[in-house]
Amino acid sequence: MGKLKKIELKDAKPYEAPGHFKVATLRLHHKETTGTQKFWIGISHFLPGGGTEMDAAPIERVYFVLSGTLTVIDEDGQRYVLNPMDSLYIPPNVKRRIINETNMPVTMLVIASYPE
Repeated sequence: MGKLKKIELKDAKPYEAPGHFKVATLRLHHKETTGTQKFWIGISHFLPGGGTEMDAAPIERVYFVLSGTLTVIDEDGQRYVLNPMDSLYIPPNVKRRIINETNMPVTMLVIASYPE
């Protein structure tokens, strides 16, 4: 039987997220940190003008904005504006890009499955 594992923000480890710019990313719960097997959780801090390139991944993701306002744009140009406590589900293989179009930083949780 497993044990509970607490992660404090001060102990979270940064990681490089491909295709991201002006973003600081930290792993909270991951195979490498707490041994999660089905999903991982990270926190991303987007500076003004920060974001990602248009890209897709073969995994499910949920974006949950904790503070600030962030825009997610799909490959058809549909815009999803996420405010604090808003979330967005991204199915596997769906292209999207993220951009912080404001002059304030944005903090977002990322919950993602592992590839099968």
